[in-house]
Amino acid sequence: MHFLDQAKIYVSSGQGGPGSVSFRREKYIQYGGPDGGNGGKGGDIIFKAVGGLNTLIDFRYTQHLRAQRGRGGAGRNRTGAGGEDLVIKVPVGTQVLSEDKEHVLLDFTREGQEEIFLKGGIGGRGNASYKSSTNRAPRQHQPGEPGEEAAVWLRLKLIADAGLVGLPNAGKSTFINFVSNSKAKVGAYPFTTIHPQLGVVHHQGREFVLADIPGLIDGAAEGAGIGDRFLGHIERCKVLLHLVDATGDDPVQAWKTVTKELEQYGGGLSEKRQILALNKADLLDDELMDSIADDLRAAGATEILPLSGATGKGMDVVLNKLLEAVGSHSSIEQKDRLSDEGNILDEEEKADWSPL
Repeated sequence: MHFLDQAKIYVSSGQGGPGSVSFRREKYIQYGGPDGGNGGKGGDIIFKAVGGLNTLIDFRYTQHLRAQRGRGGAGRNRTGAGGEDLVIKVPVGTQVLSEDKEHVLLDFTREGQEEIFLKGGIGGRGNASYKSSTNRAPRQHQPGEPGEEAAVWLRLKLIADAGLVGLPNAGKSTFINFVSNSKAKVGAYPFTTIHPQLGVVHHQGREFVLADIPGLIDGAAEGAGIGDRFLGHIERCKVLLHLVDATGDDPVQAWKTVTKELEQYGGGLSEKRQILALNKADLLDDELMDSIADDLRAAGATEILPLSGATGKGMDVVLNKLLEAVGSHSSIEQKDRLSDEGNILDEEEKADWSPL
């Protein structure tokens, strides 16, 4: 499945149906009077966050979305049928932005969240509603009100508890493959990861979601490399795990480069708790690792831990730190808790129900 995290779509709610002009005409009834019914309401545009989706690729091929219009009224005071609402299913973490991308109109942070975005037009009045003591045979009616329409951007920000950042080839893909069932591509060349990867980490009887994004390089904020467009996917994370290749030419400069790009991007990323892991520790001796850690501390880094994504050395300590930062409830555990509460509520409602 192709990954797409931004898409522009055009949505319009349904127009209301027109009112009817009709008169009752039956044998032996000379003055039947008006009996034109009202038109039906147009369908609404509704966005709904659903599980099992992690891309907006469907909206690349379907960009114009319209709700059904209401049906017209009819004689015998029959109201037209209302148009069906159009429910647009989006991944959890999707934001609906204005056309200029300046305003967040809707933000879907939990599965099952449903919001009405555009309301359908109201149906027009039929001539029966105009009948009065002074207007006994009205012929006027109303057309249905037009629906609303808008051009909006959909932007996906994946829901994850912890995010992986670092330069290309820092070992992020190897790390996420080691701690989860993710199948991220690993290679001995830069930018093997070209779109975000999600993995569910199981540790000490708990679960949390880890996000791996493509590597950052100097000038990413200006578009160098893949750029910083995927940093939005870690804005919702509670903690960042910054992997630095301990065998690199200058680990301190590598840490400074990524830190600078996070600051330039904004979005609160530079204020998030950051755990620095010196990766590929299995290739260096303890004395050299300590020296590199001292240099990083002198440069301002904190929470420095040795790690080997290939052998698992130091993995438990790093995961313990991540669990501590994630807190008592990860996004998965929170979802399960809400689901359980919903099931309990359903049972209570069933207990109160009795047949007529």
